[in-house]
Amino acid sequence: MANLSIRNLDDETVATLRRRARRHGVSMEEEVRRILKREAAAPERLGDLAVRLFAPAYGEPALELPEREIHEPMGFEG
Repeated sequence: MANLSIRNLDDETVATLRRRARRHGVSMEEEVRRILKREAAAPERLGDLAVRLFAPAYGEPALELPEREIHEPMGFEG
């Protein structure tokens, strides 16, 4: 396992992390680990985020999109 040191955190950030950790019943170090793990695993595309957030409410399987027609690009000739 790797170690990470973060310097120059402002007092308000540290206090917020401490409150969050207390609320979740874990150490501040564990709270930061959880936050970093969750954020590092965040989806790269907005659509992936939407599916992850809303799919459970609408059931499985995931939303299936209909086939789309491919259109020729518009011309701009005078």
